[in-house]
Amino acid sequence: MWMKTVFWGLLLFMLVATTMAVEYGARSHNSGPWSWCDPATGYKVGALTGCRAMVKLQCVGSQVPEAVLRDCCQQLADINNEWCRCGDLSSMLRSVYQELGVREGKEVLPGCRKEVMKLTAASVPEVCKVPIPNPSGDGAGVCYWAAYPDV
Repeated sequence: MWMKTVFWGLLLFMLVATTMAVEYGARSHNSGPWSWCDPATGYKVGALTGCRAMVKLQCVGSQVPEAVLRDCCQQLADINNEWCRCGDLSSMLRSVYQELGVREGKEVLPGCRKEVMKLTAASVPEVCKVPIPNPSGDGAGVCYWAAYPDV
């Protein structure tokens, strides 16, 4: 008798869970807290002008003025949804590449290769001590996309 009860209980649970998954779009590749950062849904990507200047200066080995660092960190902290911070940094980086006409493996600026600029931008949350989601749980505040070649 108890086996039938357990079976029917599990069946009911699976039915409810499946219905909820369909309702909330769990199968969609664009579901979860990061989906709120999609410009197609009306999200406005931050310009991050302070971070743009900071990343360029750091990449060429120049001293970053305190005011530039403060502006960058404040702009990043002002992004209310921490899931959007790395995405906004990635968008900022792509716009720098586009502005400078950069291709893979090329120098972005004299003395600054694209890969170095990407790692510099990805580490901005750590430099600023601004929280970002970190699925690995290792405490590192570096944007996940730093490991991917297409950013």
